[in-house]
Amino acid sequence: MSEHKSGFVNIIGNPNVGKSTLMNAFVGEKLSIITSKAQTTRHRIFGIVNGDDFQVVFSDTPGIIKPAYQLQNSMMDFVKSAFEDADVLLYMVEIGEKGLKDEAFFKKIQNSKIPVLLLLNKIDTSEQQVLEEQVQYWQELLPRAEIHPISALTNFNVKEVFNRILELLPVGPPYYPKDQLTDKPERFFVNETIREKILLHYKKEIPYSVEVETEEFVEDDKIIRIRSVIMVERDSQKGIIIGHKGAALKKVGVEARKDLETFFDKQVHIELYVKVNKNWRSSDRQLKRFGYQ
Repeated sequence: MSEHKSGFVNIIGNPNVGKSTLMNAFVGEKLSIITSKAQTTRHRIFGIVNGDDFQVVFSDTPGIIKPAYQLQNSMMDFVKSAFEDADVLLYMVEIGEKGLKDEAFFKKIQNSKIPVLLLLNKIDTSEQQVLEEQVQYWQELLPRAEIHPISALTNFNVKEVFNRILELLPVGPPYYPKDQLTDKPERFFVNETIREKILLHYKKEIPYSVEVETEEFVEDDKIIRIRSVIMVERDSQKGIIIGHKGAALKKVGVEARKDLETFFDKQVHIELYVKVNKNWRSSDRQLKRFGYQ
């Protein structure tokens, strides 16, 4: 019988490089929400992949930014923690990218004592010559990193990267029960699914001023009944979220319900409400309430 391997594999990079798409591809479930907007991922989310002789705990973190307010400071704290417990670090970049937006983070990668796999994503949008130039560019910047061209969206080379991760993992017992998929509770995925729809359908500052809190999650044999509150910072934002005769809010609810029925494999009934929670992004007390501290 072979030895059991177990470890934390943490994914970091700038916003919009495809980290969430990659983790969902590894896990085989939609754990991280995905939109084209920066700062879609706010928390550190674990996705757990189990085999007979391994357990890989993938960690998707917020995209690296220079914080402008307290919420973003908390988001960057999640990224810092990803450096501290990683057994393997996946540094994800895309074609044409030149480096992290935070130089201190980049120096940590350059000086890393743990294995670093640099994943050059979105190669399906690039020509061969450009790809070769990019590989050379990153080899010079990070000579100790292994470079793997991938396309997270089309699953190109993802299996090969996964196999390499298994080779690099230390021997050890599993950290979580073998039937566990993530460290987050059901309500977290309800909140994130609703927030994803808001990111997709609202413009400008609105999505970034929103937090979602699920106040009720009641499950029986046939149906899950959910009541969630969408928090905004100003009265004017509340009106925009609700829309004319409630049409905009209804659209969010319908789309979220469909995704949640797929995720939970059960009928879902969802009620959405909108409340004003002034300046929650800058309040330590509110950020702690929403799990950012």
